Amino acid sequence: MTLVRYRATLTQYLIEQRRLHPEATGAFNDLILAVAQACKAIAKSVAYGSLAGVGGGLAAVCPPQEDVRPLVEVAQEAFVRATEWEGVLAGLASAETEAPICIAEEYPRGSYLLVFDPLDGFGKMALNVSMGSFFSVLRAPTRGTDPHEADFLQPGAEQVAAGYAIYGPSTMLVLTVGNGVVGFTLDPEIGEFLLTHPEIRIPETTCEFAINSSNSRFWQAPVKRYVEECLAGATGPRGKDFNMRWVASLVAEVHSVLMRGGVFLFPRDTKEATKPGRLHLLFECDPIGMLVEQAGGRASTGETPVLDVVPTALGQRTGFVFGSKAEVELIEEYHRTTVAQDTDAETPLFNTRGLFRTPD
Repeated sequence: MTLVRYRATLTQYLIEQRRLHPEATGAFNDLILAVAQACKAIAKSVAYGSLAGVGGGLAAVCPPQEDVRPLVEVAQEAFVRATEWEGVLAGLASAETEAPICIAEEYPRGSYLLVFDPLDGFGKMALNVSMGSFFSVLRAPTRGTDPHEADFLQPGAEQVAAGYAIYGPSTMLVLTVGNGVVGFTLDPEIGEFLLTHPEIRIPETTCEFAINSSNSRFWQAPVKRYVEECLAGATGPRGKDFNMRWVASLVAEVHSVLMRGGVFLFPRDTKEATKPGRLHLLFECDPIGMLVEQAGGRASTGETPVLDVVPTALGQRTGFVFGSKAEVELIEEYHRTTVAQDTDAETPLFNTRGLFRTPD
């Protein structure tokens, strides 16, 4: 049911933002609206799931990724088709392809680059967990030509805009164009994104954190220290009780942090010691980082601001910590000061050297 109360549309919001920049041509607005159109199409496919002939049916606890690949392909195609024809983009890069996506020859090349993850959380489709799409906009170094991979390898601080769509009980588009963070909710009756969250801010402090505790035996010493102190509660060094959660859907975790605060940790660990982390720097961490920083939070690799990291490859991965500023800064401090500890399988978090020690 459409509410009577007036709410600005995404188009109106973008026009208001454009008025702050008289030199703007309107191409940027066209791009964001095209991305929004892609997200509407994806939301419909996600809502129908197997009824629309995409994705898989019921799956096992660890479903084969092939069961849901068709839905990812639908999402990928939605982004490309919605954005390539306008003449706004020079090229695209997707988390689902190893190389940049070239725009069809019949379309002109523009001055922006679009970086996107078409469908985060698709592996949990059978569980009906919220899925989403991440995106960010960069300026193309050379306008009017097909970009090279190196053109996309810009630090997150160079992003012009970033956002995500979350496909849950309602479809929301959360966006920053460098002037704070706003949230829009899709009104299915009129097919418009309406402004419902005009000023999203992350509380500086929190009593909630999210981490996959099944990896605790692989955590580095600073992360172990932080989690142990949170779990110690009001009688521990933090002097307050914390809640711990883990949704296993990155877009859902980001949305939770933006809506009510908290800190999310997907740190580098020793499970795959040669890898610097497991989340995509360009496709996930950079757009999330811009949103979080614009909302008053902090986004980090655990050691350094994530937006300062200069990518060296499209598929580059990194450790990632983001959320309430004070908590992320504390985790960074622990990385600077905590003495390395033995992290092999003989010293897990919850044995005699962990938080819950057996009496003497």
